[in-house]
Amino acid sequence: MVRVTTTDRRGVLRAGAGLVAGGALAAGCSTTGAAPSATASSASAAESPPAGTPQAAPTPRPFPRQPAQITHGPRDRPRVALTFHGQGDPGIARSLLTEAEKHGARLTVLAVGTWLDQYPQLARRILDGGHDLGNHTQHHVAVNAMAEADARAEITGCADRLKRLTGSIGTWFRPSRAPTASSLVQRLARAAGYPHVLSYDVDSLDYTRPGAPAVTRKVLAEVRNGSVVSLHFGYPDTVTALPDVLTELDRRGLHAVTTTELLS
Repeated sequence: MVRVTTTDRRGVLRAGAGLVAGGALAAGCSTTGAAPSATASSASAAESPPAGTPQAAPTPRPFPRQPAQITHGPRDRPRVALTFHGQGDPGIARSLLTEAEKHGARLTVLAVGTWLDQYPQLARRILDGGHDLGNHTQHHVAVNAMAEADARAEITGCADRLKRLTGSIGTWFRPSRAPTASSLVQRLARAAGYPHVLSYDVDSLDYTRPGAPAVTRKVLAEVRNGSVVSLHFGYPDTVTALPDVLTELDRRGLHAVTTTELLS
């Protein structure tokens, strides 16, 4: 719950004052639809490694004075974070990444570990596009309802895959099948190296397959400065909706940035 932007400490502290902890939200992970074996860390480092050397994402670090669960960023800056639960058809994932890049937008992808196992090349595709990549558990199960040992394995299993593929576990963690983490899952995530749980304040409901116009209306009716929007890979409606969402965000002067940049 990773791309590090170069910001001085005072700037980060100012940003922290605008954040609030996640409250009770509608569930944001589909229980049907995209298969569990269906993407999360951040942008590549500023300096490129020698030719032929895999480029590792930066090591996670806490954002000073941020709550354990982050729902949104500062409300006084025209930035939003479009966050995607990473699983499903890799072609849809690539289409969403490409469309965002055409608009100069950057996304945050919270990846399911089994999806990374199936499509390992997508981890590098996400980072090379300048997007954040993070952890959405290994099997996309109801992690809050699991026993401690099982929940720990879900978090660390995905973290291990991210580390192997990118050199970093990613900054951001989001629990599967729930918008916020239980106190146990928060503790386990912190122990695994994730200081913050990334929640959201806008749920697109794209996983309910309402149609692209409904996804577009839902997002644009609720998004504002600092919003963190929950979306999903794996649903064609989301691909169709994204261009209209990005065009309207541009018209409103809202910049779609990575979560790392939103909070920096």
